[in-house]
Amino acid sequence: MAAYLLRRLWQMVPTLAGVVLLVFFLFKYFGGDPAELLGGLNASKEQIEAIRQQLGLDRPVWFQLWIFVKQVVTFDWGKSWATNEAVSNLFATRLPATLTVMVPILILDTVLALPIAMWVAYRRGSLTDRAIMVCSTVALSISLLVYVIIGQYVFAFQLGWFPVQGWSDSTWTNLVTYAPLPVLLVVLVSLAPQTRLYRSFLLDELGQDYVRTARAKGMTEGVVLFRHVLRNALIPILTNIGLALPGIFVGSFLIETFFSIPGLGREVLLAVNRSDFPVIQAVTIYLAMITMSVNLLTDVAFKFADPRVVLK
Repeated sequence: MAAYLLRRLWQMVPTLAGVVLLVFFLFKYFGGDPAELLGGLNASKEQIEAIRQQLGLDRPVWFQLWIFVKQVVTFDWGKSWATNEAVSNLFATRLPATLTVMVPILILDTVLALPIAMWVAYRRGSLTDRAIMVCSTVALSISLLVYVIIGQYVFAFQLGWFPVQGWSDSTWTNLVTYAPLPVLLVVLVSLAPQTRLYRSFLLDELGQDYVRTARAKGMTEGVVLFRHVLRNALIPILTNIGLALPGIFVGSFLIETFFSIPGLGREVLLAVNRSDFPVIQAVTIYLAMITMSVNLLTDVAFKFADPRVVLK
């Protein structure tokens, strides 16, 4: 296990280097001139040149690349061009709000979708199974924006159960007051595709030879499903969960915008609109690191889910 982890960590180095180079050259040659973006339309050539010198854009490309690599290694991205706030402080203050909303979404999505998928797989071919699949298909065809508009109108304006917007410094207050409505709506949206996906995983396992052997030995359908099928279906289920983990930050963009949550997702959208390159670059690199780390943890989890898996 230790040798495998060390080998995988070493393999991450060239991947991360490729991401760093790609991000640097994309922003260098396709992102526009940062000095002109910061100076605005009315800036003179002298002002633009002064901004370019201040940002180090008048230095050679290799020197600018070295500065960028040093920022990645030291996690020191300087200050935001738009707000003059340290990027590290921006992450530290915005990330808790994002996690407060998105972590419950990921947990509830998995906890609810898996039992429902097991139940419809157990009742496969029945009227209940077909009805749930039809409802899931209809739910998949509806945009998240529709859920947000209807949810805010019904649960906030008509029933008054939740506030539409707001946030506080207390994590507990945010969890019980401001986060339930966006969490509820996102779970309703994501439950349909996850249920269909987990159901297909379970049905694939139900058609295997070991299932027929277990039934021939007299095991009930419930025992076969919970003791054998679920364990073998954990590999693709864990893979799907691992792929969803980086999506916590991607999915937070829309939610935080719709509900005015002061999280990292909304900050990234503001940075894109303001051409705040340091913030965008930091988020891109961090997201790549998180994705690679989650993939490694998912592969290790395969070993615990199924001892037959050999890590090479």
